[in-house]
Amino acid sequence: MSVARVLIVDDEVLARRRIRKLLVGREGVEVVAEAASGAAASEAIRESSPDLVFLDVQLPDMNGFAVLRSLDPGAMPAIIFATAYDRYALEAFEVHALDYLLKPFDDERFEEALSRALTRLHLPADKNLRTALRRFLDAESESEQEPRRLVVRSAGRIVFLDLEEIEWVEAQGSYVRLHTAGDSHLLRDSMKALEDRLPGDRYLRIHRSSLVRLDRIKELRNGRDGSCRVLLENGHQLDVSDSRRPELLRRLGVT
Repeated sequence: MSVARVLIVDDEVLARRRIRKLLVGREGVEVVAEAASGAAASEAIRESSPDLVFLDVQLPDMNGFAVLRSLDPGAMPAIIFATAYDRYALEAFEVHALDYLLKPFDDERFEEALSRALTRLHLPADKNLRTALRRFLDAESESEQEPRRLVVRSAGRIVFLDLEEIEWVEAQGSYVRLHTAGDSHLLRDSMKALEDRLPGDRYLRIHRSSLVRLDRIKELRNGRDGSCRVLLENGHQLDVSDSRRPELLRRLGVT
């Protein structure tokens, strides 16, 4: 019986540990490596040549799709995507016959995804799988060029949030809190990833822990100590870092 070589890619230690625990001792499976970033994942795939990769979509330095685009198409392993939020249309995975795990997933869903992947791996020269993955990456690359909605899961509800509804964003550890008119939503994402995703002509990062929609700024307030803050139309005040102040003033037309 052939053994499937597995790579686990996730920036969270507990997530990697759980997947490894679910795989350890399983006949026909060998965990050959782990990675916590996109760069490390690309290197591990090239060096370890895994048959199957559990790939977190959102990584600190790049998303999982960028990792796959960096690989030789002929050496593409089978992929089970993992994501903690619906930022990417899950229907796209299904349309292209690619499997995914929506975090938090249970053991039954994990077994289903693994069983399907192992079955496909044992099929002779599964070129259709590589073709499907390449088509998916091409389609995703095109769709990333246009702004889209965020899908946020919270307290038993699913909120479809238009990017343009966001008034300001604050970092909260491994999450970001999206503030809209009269509401807020917690999303597992990085400030850098969200900054890249929001329209650059309307939003600006003003601090390492916050970014703001420029047309929601009502006033600039300078402190006696040389500090600077913005007052938003909703009355909330945000600090502006010294390094980002010149760009903010330029974007607001202040000379």
